[in-house]
Amino acid sequence: MIGNGRSPSPAQAPGATSAAAANRAVLPGALRETMARFATGITVLTTGGENVHGMTANAFSSVSLEPPMVLCCVARSATMHEAITATRSFAVSVLGAEQEHLARYFANKSRPRGAAQFGGLDWQPGPFTGAPLLADSLAWLECKLAEQYDGGDHSIFLGEVLASDWADHREALLFYGGAFHRGIGGKPEDIG
Repeated sequence: MIGNGRSPSPAQAPGATSAAAANRAVLPGALRETMARFATGITVLTTGGENVHGMTANAFSSVSLEPPMVLCCVARSATMHEAITATRSFAVSVLGAEQEHLARYFANKSRPRGAAQFGGLDWQPGPFTGAPLLADSLAWLECKLAEQYDGGDHSIFLGEVLASDWADHREALLFYGGAFHRGIGGKPEDIG
């Protein structure tokens, strides 16, 4: 399948272009299905202070080592969008395979708002941002907002990394094909 979820004609190879194909709009459903074939890690983005909030996100990536920078993409309609804009900072907890419940919880729009959404969870405030860092995650980052870019119905938040840390020998939580999966990782002797 190529181009808006339609099968190519036998003569049309993936990547082939024509004037008609170039003028077709990519439908949101087709783009969602296409991107579902790209496996990603899962994070929980958080903000601290008066705008404490958490949100599951897989639109996260490293950008630069010098200076240390990462990015996350957040829908303009999301509470997290307003929270990052207001606090000018965010933290990231990279989830391990056994933390699927946290990914589902922070994706659930019916969870409590504000500090109450962190009640009963094991976390600590980041020393630089005050944003919750979830215990037992694979890695943690604290970021100061460096830039905000228009990304259509999302904003691209570029963060300068203020601090980072990680845990060893654990499996990653991955998202692929619209579902969660256990990823690579584990103890070195488990890797074959």
